Amino acid sequence: MNQKTFVAALLLAAAGPAFAQTGTNAETTETVEYSTDKYKVETNRFWSNWFISVGAGPQVLFSDHDKQRKFGERISPALDIAVGKWFTPGIGVRFMYSGLSLDGATQNGAHSSGEPISGKPWHGYWLENQDINFYHFHFDALFNFSNLLCGYNEKRIWNCIPYGGLGVIKATNSPSRTDIAANFGILNTFRLSSAWDINLDLRGTMMSDEFDGEVGHRGGEGLFAATVGFTYKIKPRGWDRSKTVVRTNEAAINNLRRQIDEMRAENERLKRALAENQKPTREVVKQIVTRNLVIFPIGKSELSNEARANLSLLAEVIKKADSDAVFTVTGYADAGTGNKRINDRLSKERAQAVYDCLVNEFGIPESQLRMDSKGGVGNMFYDDPRLSRAVITMSEE
Repeated sequence: MNQKTFVAALLLAAAGPAFAQTGTNAETTETVEYSTDKYKVETNRFWSNWFISVGAGPQVLFSDHDKQRKFGERISPALDIAVGKWFTPGIGVRFMYSGLSLDGATQNGAHSSGEPISGKPWHGYWLENQDINFYHFHFDALFNFSNLLCGYNEKRIWNCIPYGGLGVIKATNSPSRTDIAANFGILNTFRLSSAWDINLDLRGTMMSDEFDGEVGHRGGEGLFAATVGFTYKIKPRGWDRSKTVVRTNEAAINNLRRQIDEMRAENERLKRALAENQKPTREVVKQIVTRNLVIFPIGKSELSNEARANLSLLAEVIKKADSDAVFTVTGYADAGTGNKRINDRLSKERAQAVYDCLVNEFGIPESQLRMDSKGGVGNMFYDDPRLSRAVITMSEE
């Protein structure tokens, strides 16, 4: 064995415990830095940010004989009951029941209440009051413009939420009819507390010309409703600010530096001993596995300065290893957040970031590195998902 081989083996044997100590030292401190970007929040789980709302108010039918009845006579009561979920502060959905009754006029007796409309003949026919019992079930896509345009603010008093959707509307009394209806509107919410809002819902609905039981050769019929009610936001509710966790272990880093200085001093002593043809005082040892752990923030693949400092120490050890020694850079992601496609991409990007840093910043030959990625994995250390957002670099035997 030549002088360089002997010294490299000795350095790797001493460095192994040092790197293990860096990952397990109990003196590690953790600092949480919250983002000041009002457009960035933490992703919540499926059962977060559900809500229930109820409302009541007036509604007006627009059909074939609107001019034959006074506007006030066409106003009828409306009831809304809905359940929904916000996927982000700006985008959500709801499933809603709307209904009760609609007041109009008929010339063919459809939905007639039996009461004639005095003095209102229509092409030779006398009109009668019309009372349509109905229900309307619909899905709506909600867009909170206040959060989308101005950023998330949990304590904002007023939120402007345009929406649109499709559903099924059915006249339940004879002659019954079922139509596909499109609806659109603006939901206005006014904050009372973290759990309760007052809501003002202004909604228009479009259905077919035949919905009221008559064909008037119109493009369709519609109704407008204005309801006021309450919304209860079910726990867990709201979003946390995006955050970055920074871990610092000054004691371990200082200990590692001390051990490297000691190894350098020992290397110089062995060089002098070999030059003087003296027998080394330490026995040649076999190269052992060297491991290094770099942690990333959730959803990120950029290296922090602390991670780069850690990699610079690893690079010093790799440079002193045998030239044919190969080190595997393996990327991981936390399976508890994101989907498989995102985690596969994120684990590859993290491995690439460490690989590029070792090659481009610290001059490690590409022939000594091999890159791998594992996608989303379960908790690898201490049942802590944050320690799975990582890259592990280890030497191959």
